Amino acid sequence: MIRNVPHDDRPRERLLSDGPQSLSNQELLAILLRTGTKEHSVLALAQHLLTHFEGLRLLKDATIEEITSIKGIGKTKAIQIIAALELGRRVHQLQYDDRYVIRSPEDGAKYVMEDLRFLSQEHFVCLYLNTKNQVIHKKTVFIGSLNASIVHPREVYKEAIKRSAASVICAHNHPSGDPTPSREDIEVTRRLAECGHLIGIELLDHLIIGDKTYVSLKEKGYV
Repeated sequence: MIRNVPHDDRPRERLLSDGPQSLSNQELLAILLRTGTKEHSVLALAQHLLTHFEGLRLLKDATIEEITSIKGIGKTKAIQIIAALELGRRVHQLQYDDRYVIRSPEDGAKYVMEDLRFLSQEHFVCLYLNTKNQVIHKKTVFIGSLNASIVHPREVYKEAIKRSAASVICAHNHPSGDPTPSREDIEVTRRLAECGHLIGIELLDHLIIGDKTYVSLKEKGYV
């Protein structure tokens, strides 16, 4: 039985300590099944399931009836397995071409305008792009009055590295509705551009969002 397996060798414990990629198909199925039967441990039941369906190749298209034909697997367990397989199928079919593409300052401004234009505080937001200029992540890095000591490049580029971004677009709002850049806006932009150049992640632009209007610091020559 699973309780006789050393604690560190149990699938759930190993997933927590070593990550899901370290587990075999049998162990991942055992986590979904959760419990075995009086005759068989959950690991043995998972292996029986894989053997019956010749691995994942046939299991991925199995019906509830086919899965519940395995002794020890009821409808609830079968539903959990089918739901997990369907999630995997949907992840595999994700179309990254549907991501928003930023080809110009106007595209970037449109992407953040409605989120930023009515805010009563300044929000500093970063858009992380892949090599096709598609937005792969958006993050609010800072909330409050902007200055070069508070918006640290470390916070901007740490997320870029984590997401394997090719480039970054920064944006922040002016609650007054006037997007005219301040001295602090320009200082922050130059600092971010320099740091991005050093680590090989380009700062494409810094957009200042006003009320239905914006300023691109790239167009102004500061990037």
